[in-house]
Amino acid sequence: MIIILKDGAEQEQINSLVQNITNRGLTVHESIGSQSHILGVIGDTSRVDTQTIINLECVSDVKRVSEPYKAVNRKFHPEDTIVEVSGRKIGEGYFNMIAGPCSVESEEQIIEVARRVKASGASMLRGGAYKPRTSPYAFQGLKQEGIKLLLAAKKETGLPIVTELTNIMNLKYFDDVDVIQVGARNMQNFDMLYELGHSNKPILLKRGLSSTIEEWLMSAEYIMSGGNQNVILCERGIRTYETATRNTFDISAVPILKRLSHLPIIVDPSHATGKTWLVKPLVRAAIGAGCDGAMIEVHNNPSCALCDGAQSITPDTFDTIMQDVKKRIEFEGKILVWKLALLGLD
Repeated sequence: MIIILKDGAEQEQINSLVQNITNRGLTVHESIGSQSHILGVIGDTSRVDTQTIINLECVSDVKRVSEPYKAVNRKFHPEDTIVEVSGRKIGEGYFNMIAGPCSVESEEQIIEVARRVKASGASMLRGGAYKPRTSPYAFQGLKQEGIKLLLAAKKETGLPIVTELTNIMNLKYFDDVDVIQVGARNMQNFDMLYELGHSNKPILLKRGLSSTIEEWLMSAEYIMSGGNQNVILCERGIRTYETATRNTFDISAVPILKRLSHLPIIVDPSHATGKTWLVKPLVRAAIGAGCDGAMIEVHNNPSCALCDGAQSITPDTFDTIMQDVKKRIEFEGKILVWKLALLGLD
């Protein structure tokens, strides 16, 4: 249920309304935008008489929401959410590049990559410490030691770190991690999502291998229902019958999510395709579709990588992509200014 408040509604009346709703065992999320003031009511709203609510002095309108996801719904929160990570902003026009190796292999490797991607303009460093692998014989990551090496790279470069949590039992080792990644295999690990909902850390939630957009948003709902509003969605490709790429990159997910949800959305073209030559054009496409950033696998020596070397680009290639990204973001910004000028909103 959405309660739209009148302009200039008195705070005392709003507080009384919120108290009345919470006394019924429901949760209220308040969203104050530039042109709207909304109360999103979550729970069994059948116990709420909409006619009684709409007759209140401070209420303009009451609407029921048919979608099963509420907290992530743009109807509940019309303004874009901005997630802050160590001073970096993600969402509402703030574009971020997250780069680094699939897995942390050594101190020399992760620090060298961190230095190179930072010099090119990356705003965050990614790297896998715990690696969920299809084969039990494949490299499983350096685990706790990998997190220590990521923190060493952060100390060296100042880049916030993004790394994947594969088991909720390991959450105690993530105290100093800036962004916790939930991988595709754990997108519907509801016990994990529930626990992360009680954290205050930003959560990067990747789309499941064969998940629909609604299922993905419901997973984000698990996190937000626990109180953690710092959720970033990541499109990383889905499994289809197509064999030309590792996965099928669903570029349509970006504008669809922008329409359905207020959460920031980034893309991972490395996992989406498994091909290095597709990274640059897909980043271009994602920028045009309106995404808030990209996460790219960068390795200083891809041919010797212990994990996913075939989809990892070199620091030099990353630099060329960053130069292209900067030009395109600047171009998109000029187009936006031009459109606003035509509308008389500049």
